[in-house]
Amino acid sequence: MKYEIVELPQMTFAGLTEVTSNSAPDMPQKISGLWQKLGSVQAKFSCRTNQKAVGLYCDYGTPTEQDYTVLVGVQISNESAVDAKEKGFAVKQIPNGKYAKFTVKGDVAKDVGKAWAAIWSIPLERTFTGDFEEYQEDCDGKTGTIFIYVAIK
Repeated sequence: MKYEIVELPQMTFAGLTEVTSNSAPDMPQKISGLWQKLGSVQAKFSCRTNQKAVGLYCDYGTPTEQDYTVLVGVQISNESAVDAKEKGFAVKQIPNGKYAKFTVKGDVAKDVGKAWAAIWSIPLERTFTGDFEEYQEDCDGKTGTIFIYVAIK
C-alpha cells in the first residue's frame, strides 16, 4: 500500500471515547457505536477547526499492554479544549511530528478495515503517540475519501 511522509502540527481532538484492543471480541461494536453516537452530538462542537470527522487511536498500552483508546469526534482549537471538556467530551492531543499518510477511497467500513490490515503488515517505525483517520468532506457515512495518518519516527 502506497503512502507519503508528511509533517503535522500538534492537533487537539474532542469527542466520545472507548478503551478497547484489537483482540477484544466487542471491538468492532464499540467503535461503530461511537460513530453512531457522534451524529447526535456533532452540533455541540462549537469550536471545530473543519467539517471533517476523526477516528483517533491513542493511549496505547493503557490500562493493559494491548489496550488503546478510540476517540471518535472532530478536530478543535487548543483554546476550546476547556469548553469541550465542560460539555462532557473527551479531549486528546497528538504531538507534532512525522506521519505516514495513506489515502483510502471507497466504502467507509470495508475499505478502511482493509487499509488498516495492510498498514499493520508494513514495517513502519511507529511511535504510537496517536494515529488517526480523517474523513474528508465527501464522506457521506457510507463512501468517500479517508486519510489515515500513522505516527512514525
